[in-house]
Amino acid sequence: MTDPTVYLGRRPRLSKHFYKAHGLGNDYLVFEMVDSDKASWVATPENVAMACDPHRGLASDGLVVVMSDKSLSSPAHAVVSLRIFNPDGSEFERSGNGLRVLAAYLSGLEPRLSVIDAKVGGGKVRIHVHSMIDGTFDISVEMGVARLGSDAIGAGSTLLHGESEPYTLMGPEGEKLDVVPVSIGNPHVVIIADSHEEVFTEKRLSVLGPFIASHPEIPAGTNVQLARAQNGRGQAFIWERGVGRTASSGTSSCAVAVALVVTGALPSGPVLIDMPGGQLSVSVHNSLDITLRGPVTSVMSGTIEDGLLAKFGPVS
Repeated sequence: MTDPTVYLGRRPRLSKHFYKAHGLGNDYLVFEMVDSDKASWVATPENVAMACDPHRGLASDGLVVVMSDKSLSSPAHAVVSLRIFNPDGSEFERSGNGLRVLAAYLSGLEPRLSVIDAKVGGGKVRIHVHSMIDGTFDISVEMGVARLGSDAIGAGSTLLHGESEPYTLMGPEGEKLDVVPVSIGNPHVVIIADSHEEVFTEKRLSVLGPFIASHPEIPAGTNVQLARAQNGRGQAFIWERGVGRTASSGTSSCAVAVALVVTGALPSGPVLIDMPGGQLSVSVHNSLDITLRGPVTSVMSGTIEDGLLAKFGPVS
């Protein structure tokens, strides 16, 4: 997998203090970047993987870093730059749930905050904090315009067959898969299953997910979803690049909604996507402009203790 640090720069130095929250079971840690003269650790791939480890670390599906240019232009409006890391230590472009967890963190620092403009993965998104009740936030993200086709996922010219969505991709046993390649600022391959197909199972995804996610025709890797339309809504199982199976994913739910709309399985407009972790709402406009909305639940704030810090690689 290609690590986007080639354009994002050196790995940042982070505070020992963290915040943790989840969107339907897809949990993220938030750290702030600090100066080199403060007690800190560097987000090397090895250190990030250790921080996210479920037994020896803080147990997380990923890590969001708030860069040092964070600012409040008013109590209701923040401007931030972010970097996001997978639990295997690789860096990636964006996460819908990670962005919403970030908004919950900032809202905890400034309760009047309602709008956040975030620069992440070479693009910009706007996040809205709508409400908070008993530690659960209602947060939406304007994810931008989805892109379709081989170029959207950085795929080679021989991967997909056909003239339009859904394309055909040959599976691990030579079977033909109906797929829609989608970029939501990061790459996705949505496998379209028949609404009555018995192979719409997590077991099936456990075969197709790693095969497509690390396909040699997709050098930077991709996220993979097994999806179908059922009773006027979308259903999906998710395999995330650098993670594996996850209970939910913000950008994956956006990709699934787009795929089901462009193939005619669902109409454009608000689309509900059911995942093992729960349900997210995705608005798909005719221009393929996407808005993601759903709950974020705060879990904890804390400080990394010396025992874990001592396991991290040397700070340079």
